[in-house]
Amino acid sequence: MADPSTYRPPSGEIPDEPGVYRFADAHGRVIYVGKAKSLRSRLNSYFGDLAGLHPRTQQMVTTAASVQWTVVGTEVEALALEYSWIKEYDPRFNIKYRDDKSYPYLAVTMGEEVPRVQVMRGAKRKDTRYFGPYAHAWAIRETVDLLLQVFPVRSCSAGVYRRAVREGRPCLLGYIDKCTAPCVGRVSLDEHRRLAEDFCDFMGGNTAKFTRRLTAEMRAAATELDYERAARLRDHIATLEKVTERNAVVLPDGTDADVFALVGDDLEAAVQVFHVRDGRIRGERGWVVEKIEEVDDAALVERLLSQVYGDGAASVPREVLVPVLPTDVEQVQAWLSQLRGSKVSVRVPRRGDKRELAARVHANAEHALTLHRTRRAGDLTTRSQALRELQEALDLDTAPLRIECYDVSHTQGTYQVASMVVFEDGLARKGEYRSFTVRGPDGDGAADDTAAMREVIARRFRHYTRSRGEADELARSSDPTEGVGERGEEHRTGREPTPGETVSGPIDEQTGRPRRFAYPPNLVVVDGGPPQVAAAAAAMDEAGVNDVALIGLAKRLEEVWLPDDDFPVILPRSSQGLYLLQRVRDEAHRFAITAHRKRRSRGMTSSALDAVPGLGPARRQALLDAFGSVRRLREADAEQIAAVPSIGLRTARAVVVALREGASARGDEPPSAEAGKIGL
Repeated sequence: MADPSTYRPPSGEIPDEPGVYRFADAHGRVIYVGKAKSLRSRLNSYFGDLAGLHPRTQQMVTTAASVQWTVVGTEVEALALEYSWIKEYDPRFNIKYRDDKSYPYLAVTMGEEVPRVQVMRGAKRKDTRYFGPYAHAWAIRETVDLLLQVFPVRSCSAGVYRRAVREGRPCLLGYIDKCTAPCVGRVSLDEHRRLAEDFCDFMGGNTAKFTRRLTAEMRAAATELDYERAARLRDHIATLEKVTERNAVVLPDGTDADVFALVGDDLEAAVQVFHVRDGRIRGERGWVVEKIEEVDDAALVERLLSQVYGDGAASVPREVLVPVLPTDVEQVQAWLSQLRGSKVSVRVPRRGDKRELAARVHANAEHALTLHRTRRAGDLTTRSQALRELQEALDLDTAPLRIECYDVSHTQGTYQVASMVVFEDGLARKGEYRSFTVRGPDGDGAADDTAAMREVIARRFRHYTRSRGEADELARSSDPTEGVGERGEEHRTGREPTPGETVSGPIDEQTGRPRRFAYPPNLVVVDGGPPQVAAAAAAMDEAGVNDVALIGLAKRLEEVWLPDDDFPVILPRSSQGLYLLQRVRDEAHRFAITAHRKRRSRGMTSSALDAVPGLGPARRQALLDAFGSVRRLREADAEQIAAVPSIGLRTARAVVVALREGASARGDEPPSAEAGKIGL
């Protein structure tokens, strides 16, 4: 536990201007990001009497070891920079809004050369338009099935599309007129993109324009006595009306608005939003947040809006209806107006239909919070109990808040892969997972599992010790009057630190982002017994790491082995600590098997092409992309292979020989007596 006075910057050096600040721990990891109208006033509030601070704020300032800040021109810039830093560093003491379920979205991949309509979940992708979220995936598929009659946009997968291009025949959707089949050139790519833009325009709420256009075309076709086309257009109009009528009108004035509701207590809160477009509910979404810091509802709403609209996944409507006005409502409105390109109003509904709709959203938020508490009532308790039991059983100084577990997977010594999974506060941190290709001393893999484990642990902690060494070197070489003072303060000048001014070794000097493997775990778990533990301990000793606990979990009797101990630690079968170790071990095993299968699949797919002279990884991949598989490539002749860009006729002939000889050696086909027919 650090004393905040050891890194407190002198008040006179903190600028009295708007800006964003970040606290970092002793390893350089950013643990909190905040913004302020006056950096001086806000930062001084953290270094007052500890007893007067909120308990969570006390924990934050005592965990931190340094503070940095950046001055910005306006409070709107501060809001945007704060969001980008929170998204980049994922600070543990900042409030995080987590979806209370995995919502499906209707997505249009406008960033692809040939846009595709599909159902998507999870993280948002760049240059993709999202509509929803929807309560059920089947609702999206029904909507898409109807709209493809009017907007026949590509909806097939990448593999189906490539196969259609190769074979010159569209898939079933192309034959039943639910796709314009750009794969075979029925329409140009520009025409298909305009069709996808019309699809997005309709889903965005601009429905009347398409109904009017189709009605005019229908009447024109009837006037020209083209009754078949008029009938098709009539059916298209009925389809659009059917899609539009799926959502009941809740605001008769055709309002475009997002309606938010917030329900919570001092520890957690639930948030719900209804996305209303053209007076109809187009989607809904929910979040649950644990209040890590002391904030009121106004601050919660402000941070909620920055998350919802900051990543570009949700379009900004003309109105944002909230239960409480944000702390800096004018700055929030200015920021949202910049994102939308026109004026945005943020207000609290007081009367009428909008007030009634807000009450309905509030009821949904109450239900979501009740459901969350029911599901998670024992979760926080059991996680805390598990960490406490591990601390006591392993005689650790602190609870193992960050646990890393390693496992090795291979097939009879080939395609050796190791996994590293990370659990923080008892929960999986999948963004921190890593996989290792085991090289061995001669590049052909390790001799056995213990050698593989030693190599992987050594490589993992080599990154950490390198970052720690660079940080120590920077600390020794820095000018005490600029950036790092005698008490260890970081960056007091109110500007972004240059590489020579900071001791945060885990931060990459080129990108400004945290380096991989830069943060040490509190506990390392290896899958295995005494041999694996001894190998890992030797690797950590060689790396000079002596402040990280190490154990092994043996599968047979679930014994916990410590280095240099003759007898294992036996945890009770009902122990929450043992359950946590088992979950960590099983996750490492699953991740290792997944990585091993991927490597083995790649190796078996491309091994037949490895011996072809002059055929490197890029051209091997080009061949596989063009033909789809080694089997199809084996069936092709030299001229067909040479038609692939970057593949010459000489290389194509070598590929044919290599594949035919490989097939003959395996007995897939008899040796060819007509080698001259392959173009040699």
